[in-house]
Amino acid sequence: MTLRLPEWLETPRLRLRRPTAADALAVFERYASDPEVTRFLGWARHLERSDTDAFVTWSDLTWATHGAGPYLAFEPGGRLVGGTGLDVETPWRASTGYVLARDAWGRGYATELAHAMAELALGRAGLDRVAALCHASHAASARVLEKAGFVREGLLRRHGLFPNLDPPGPHDVLLYARVR
Repeated sequence: MTLRLPEWLETPRLRLRRPTAADALAVFERYASDPEVTRFLGWARHLERSDTDAFVTWSDLTWATHGAGPYLAFEPGGRLVGGTGLDVETPWRASTGYVLARDAWGRGYATELAHAMAELALGRAGLDRVAALCHASHAASARVLEKAGFVREGLLRRHGLFPNLDPPGPHDVLLYARVR
């Protein structure tokens, strides 16, 4: 399914836009290479800048194929604080997630990003469901999803791979969703 979502949008405090090659260094330095930031993520921490370049290439392909994909989040002054996005899985369903640079933690940005992606999916995109997974022991992420209006639907046992944990997986995850 191909959507045509906007390549940029605004939340009350952030400007979101599609990643470009010019963003790769900032993504790498701000969060993608940080072991603490990437600990509970489903993608491997970027060890080299080329890992981040590959992410931007994948992002371009995703946007071209599906008309949706990753967004980077910037404060009004232009400082990169993190990322989010929509992964369109079927004509009625998408999934989302978020990542923030460590110095952006605790400021409500993750909730703002999760809420924005749910509104985008269920409103503008006209989808019926948007879901998010989080590691079963990551209480802060579960709380973010709840504050963004996601409802916990269950525990998926030994479901998710977390390449930055030891062992990398599979691990139990919590399934959250918002529906139209």
